[in-house]
Amino acid sequence: MTIPNSADFMVDCDFPCTPEEERRIVAELTTESEDNLKEGNLYFVISKRWYASWQKYVEQPTNECSTREPSQASRPGPIDNHDIIESASDTSDPQLRRLLVEGDDYVLVPQEVWKRLVEWYNGGPPIPRKMICQGFYARSYSVEVYPLCLMLTDGRDESTTAIRLGKQASIRELYEKVCAMTGVSREKAHIWDYFGKKKSELLDPSSNKSLEESRLSMDQDILLEVDGSSSSQYAMSSAGNELALVPLEPSRSRITIAGGPTLSNGHSTTSKFSLFTRTTSEDDGCDSSSILGKGEKGGLAGLNNLGNTCFMNSALQCLAHTPPIVEFFLQDYSDDINKNNPLGMNGELAIAFGELLKKLWSSGRNAVAPRSFKAKLARFAPQFSGYNQHDSQELLAFLLDGLHEDLNRVKQKPYIELKDSDSRPDDEVAEELWNYHKARNDSVIVNVCQGQYKSTLVCPVCGKISITFDPFMYLSLPLPSKLTRPITVTVFYCDGSRLPMPYTVTVPKHGSCRDLITALGTACCLTDDESLLLAEVYDHKIFRYFETPLESLNVIKDDEHIVAYRLKQTQKGSGKAKLEIVHGGQEKAVLESVRGRDVKLFGTPFVTLVNTEPLCGNDIDAVISGFLSPLRRVQASSKIHNGRENGNLPNAAADETSESRSSPDDTEMDDASDRELSFRIFLTDERGSNFKPLQPDSSVNPGTVTRVLVEWNQGEHEKYDSSYLSDLPEVHKTSFSTKKTRQEAISLFSCLEAFLAEEPLGPDDMWFCPGCKEHRQANKKLDLWKLPDILVFHLKRFTYSRYLKNKIDTFVNFPIHDLDLSKYVKNKNGQPYLYELYAISNHYGGLGGGHYTAYAKLIDDNKWYDFDDSRVTPVNESEIKNSAAYVLFYRRVGSETKTQSAETSRTDMD
Repeated sequence: MTIPNSADFMVDCDFPCTPEEERRIVAELTTESEDNLKEGNLYFVISKRWYASWQKYVEQPTNECSTREPSQASRPGPIDNHDIIESASDTSDPQLRRLLVEGDDYVLVPQEVWKRLVEWYNGGPPIPRKMICQGFYARSYSVEVYPLCLMLTDGRDESTTAIRLGKQASIRELYEKVCAMTGVSREKAHIWDYFGKKKSELLDPSSNKSLEESRLSMDQDILLEVDGSSSSQYAMSSAGNELALVPLEPSRSRITIAGGPTLSNGHSTTSKFSLFTRTTSEDDGCDSSSILGKGEKGGLAGLNNLGNTCFMNSALQCLAHTPPIVEFFLQDYSDDINKNNPLGMNGELAIAFGELLKKLWSSGRNAVAPRSFKAKLARFAPQFSGYNQHDSQELLAFLLDGLHEDLNRVKQKPYIELKDSDSRPDDEVAEELWNYHKARNDSVIVNVCQGQYKSTLVCPVCGKISITFDPFMYLSLPLPSKLTRPITVTVFYCDGSRLPMPYTVTVPKHGSCRDLITALGTACCLTDDESLLLAEVYDHKIFRYFETPLESLNVIKDDEHIVAYRLKQTQKGSGKAKLEIVHGGQEKAVLESVRGRDVKLFGTPFVTLVNTEPLCGNDIDAVISGFLSPLRRVQASSKIHNGRENGNLPNAAADETSESRSSPDDTEMDDASDRELSFRIFLTDERGSNFKPLQPDSSVNPGTVTRVLVEWNQGEHEKYDSSYLSDLPEVHKTSFSTKKTRQEAISLFSCLEAFLAEEPLGPDDMWFCPGCKEHRQANKKLDLWKLPDILVFHLKRFTYSRYLKNKIDTFVNFPIHDLDLSKYVKNKNGQPYLYELYAISNHYGGLGGGHYTAYAKLIDDNKWYDFDDSRVTPVNESEIKNSAAYVLFYRRVGSETKTQSAETSRTDMD
């Protein structure tokens, strides 16, 4: 895509008079764009950091009175997208960093909004993205933030070039772009699907099939061969065709070689065989060694990551090790395909899933690329298309429901009028409703995965009781974890009495800044005449202050850097102004820079409060000296370049400050040969683009925020240990793959009890009481009534609200064997409800940047394996319990015989 320059959007216009005017214009343009959604509309990606500062500026109340009280949030500088692009130097075609999350790292604005923002603020670079329309049944619009990136290998010289196109671009458009880039004519070019550096299919240059439908995935290889290459002579081989398309009917065999022909003459679903030992019965019609090789086991194949598809791979591996589901799909299930179900996907999803399972169970330990399945998934569930990270549980929910509808044996769903319970016994009503449900829904998914719970609603006004019995596919359990979080803040002492010191405090997860300041004050022994000023440091500058006591701590993310400046109360008062001091000039003198562009900032800014009366250069110099006094090396020498000496000399702080000021740096300046300042300091603006040298007698009128840059040269680095200003600790450092601590461990039973506990409905989920004829905030109670053979627990680790996304990393202690749920089942029919664990979907890391894996058990071998995309390794049973567990899969003990007999009985009845 050709990316326009910011200058292309410049239009002569005056700035709006007020922040409210800017906000109103942007709101109107956004609404107008939302009312005219269509494919091809252009949106622009903007850094959330810059956009948040603009929002803070335009959403603050303005004071129109005569006092002219300055606003708290200053006008932001130029638009700065450099924190979200791969290379700051590549502004002609900037590429977004991978794994960015909308709302956390970036925002999308319509083209007209972008034009206005550029008129007002300049900056960039511009990152345009197109809106696309997706979906098979319901069309939905989305902005393609990450276009498809393909790695083109030129067969003539083996050079590699990145090709970027929208995933809905056609194969014909791919040819056009490749030919234009390489100078090869269309007639001579042959482009191959080169997945895994192996030719799999020659792409048709006249095809209008999209890149996504052609199974081309993010960062995948394609191969260009030019006229007469041997590959082009057998372009449309049978193998290529078979790899390119998902069969319209499931193979009538239990096992196929991945992508190859079937190896059986077809058998009915009554055939008996072992899933896990892979022994061959006399009816197989083939030698098992031709399938897996001697001594190899099935079920140990990994799944290639096609670009952030670890969420899909994790869910698929759990289902691929669910015994009744695997048994069903490895046999002939063609008679169960329901192509006419309006709620299904023409049977295509079930066929694609079945073919994938056969490849997984027939490929030994060779990894399988789920490209055909991914293409079908994107077609029927566009929310999972593209290459962003998604939720494995959401995919699992869609997949189970979609497989059921594609395999629903009920071709014509009967209309059934439900009867009122009329105070009949619960078991009678429950059985009646379950029979009604089964009359309309009959598939292997329903038979083994669906249970039934009892829902009781009680009106708080008239006492009316309503009881219903509803089916469920899985149970989403809340985590009653401790509502606290650790936050690390680095405290700077404005009086220079001590070195900067990081403190880690525990605060309420949903607390306020006042809670953080209180905890921090206790940790650092804050006195009654002192206070703390909280701020976030980003790119060696102050990004924002936290001055509203009731501001939520949810706005502080774990990867941010928070500092607190310890102030004397005597410094505070009405009319006080902030003095910000940034550090720079390590690589190039400030005055030699061009409008500040070459000034390299480093370290952590100093902030203090000063009087609103005019300041002179000596006043600012004294503040800087005070901050730096504890960083002064014991023996300042030009020979000292590195190493930390003990610079914490609080008793000598005043002497050091005096010495610093009496020993000015011997730096050459044309305009300050007789300067007496200890440091070379400059007054700068909020954008950091203009610098004005300050002399001892220079007068500065403080505004709301006065910004000063102190220039460091070799002399300053020899005197002061600047390492204390760098490497600020993050708010909370999380490890990506290490096991979490178990200090907040809770049991699976406590999660289940929280799920079953009585609670009032929310204000947005009122119940219409048939007694009162009014919507009431009724009390709701859930009870388990019927449990399935395969029981899935979803641990609700992710919490979402309008302003908050959060992950709960609490360790849940779940049983691996002998999970007895008998006491939780209200239907006392004498059935045992004893379960054992066989698979786990894990999530490591935080929102947006996390990673999914799966643990699964080969039941016949009684061994556990770690499925990390294409990598499969054995794992001890004692290691599978950790705080990454997200979705738990249990099978009822002794359910195998019951399931097989039920299927055999059904087949006999057919």
